[in-house]
Formats: sequence, C-alpha cells, structure tokens
Amino acid sequence: MSTTRGELNRVPEPTASFWLIKVLTTGMGEALSDFLVTRFAPVPTVLITAVLFAVILIVQLRADRYRPWLYWGTVSMVGVFGTMVADVTHVALGVPYAVSTPVFLAALVAVFILWRRVEGTVDVHTITSIRRQLFYWAAVITTFAMGTAAGDLAASTFHLGYLSGGLVFVAAMIVVVLARATAVLGPVTAFWTAYVLTRPIGASFADYIAVPHSRGGLDAGTGLVSAVLLIAIAFTVSWKNSTQPAPSAGTVR
Repeated sequence: MSTTRGELNRVPEPTASFWLIKVLTTGMGEALSDFLVTRFAPVPTVLITAVLFAVILIVQLRADRYRPWLYWGTVSMVGVFGTMVADVTHVALGVPYAVSTPVFLAALVAVFILWRRVEGTVDVHTITSIRRQLFYWAAVITTFAMGTAAGDLAASTFHLGYLSGGLVFVAAMIVVVLARATAVLGPVTAFWTAYVLTRPIGASFADYIAVPHSRGGLDAGTGLVSAVLLIAIAFTVSWKNSTQPAPSAGTVR
C-alpha cells in the first residue's frame, strides 16, 4: 500500500512470525503477571508495571517508524499489564468473568467505532500518525484485557480447565482462518478477531504448563514459563529482524 513520502507504518505486517511472537507475548504476559503479583506486594507491583508500560508506550508513540524491539517490548508490557487489569477487576473488585468479559468486549467495540468514525479505517496497514497509534494501542490493551477475562471465563466459570479451554480457542482461531480463506471475513475483521483470540490461546496454555497439578496443570511454575517465553520472544524477534530488511520511506509495510 503506497502513501506519501515519509509516512511509515509504526506496526509490523501480520505475517506468520507476527502471529507466533504475538502468541508468545500473550503466554509470557500471563505467566509473568502471575509470578510478579504472587512474589511481591500486588498493589505496588501493579503501579510499577503501569508506570513502566506508560514509559515504553510513550517511547513507542514517538518512534518514527516500526522498530521491532520497541514494538514487541511494548506488546510484551501490554501482555503483563493487561493481565493485571483483568485480574484486578476480578480479584480485587470481585467482578465475575461473565460480567467483565462482555464489558471489555463492549469497550473494544466502542474503541473500534470511534476509531473508524475519526480515521475512516481500522486497518493496521495505516498506523502512520500519533492519533492512529493511540487508537491502535487502545484496541490492543482492550483485546488483552478481554482475552484474559475470556480465557479465565472458559477455564474457571465454565470449568473447562486450561488445556480444554485453550483448545476451544484454537478451534475458534481455525474457524477465523477458514472464514478469511473463503472470503467470509474481510482482512480487517479477520485480523482483529484473530488478535483477540491469540490472548486466551497463549494465556491458557501458559497457565496449563505453569499451574500446579491440583489446578490441572503441569506444575512447571510461572517463573520458569516466563523465562522460557521471554527467551523465545527475544530469539524470534532477533531472527525476524535479521532476515527482514527495513522498510523504505514512502511505503507502508
């Protein structure tokens, strides 16, 4: 997609490696959030995470183009902070997942409606201004919070457990892929639907691997799962960055 010279997209193309890293960040965010709030005092931990997220988001917003380490660092922080937001809503405020999930969904729909009304599109190939970045990241944060709540809704409220719950969302993702392949869904709708689904997929399997046997997991521990996923993210981003040339000015990638 062409645009005026100097306009560069601030977010990556949704390629296969994009989706791989995205799922890794969702699992990492779930595991690291759980690790932090159970090892340290929850309130200051959430506040410090919020400050760190705000700082890296501001740096991301000021970037002149897509910068892999900065972008995926921001997404990783969204993964951690988005999990904390959903967990605080449920644990601290006592809001059931059956309530928080549709509330987060309504918030996401509101973001998309406002974004489209103001910008005329919610296409991720056109994130070339501060305002569009703000809409993009508002949508990303909301998808993480909603996906976390939806995953916990399936695992806990519906008693599916982490493994079965994760497989349900994988099945939903397959439906989205098939719908896109057969043109039932357009590219923008398919992208954002898949984006939402990656959150409960990654989080469910991370929980399954990390939580104790008494909760239906493999008992690997949130610390180990967080560390492994962080290494996997760093390796994949490094590999992708070394094999993909930087976009030239005048082209949105």
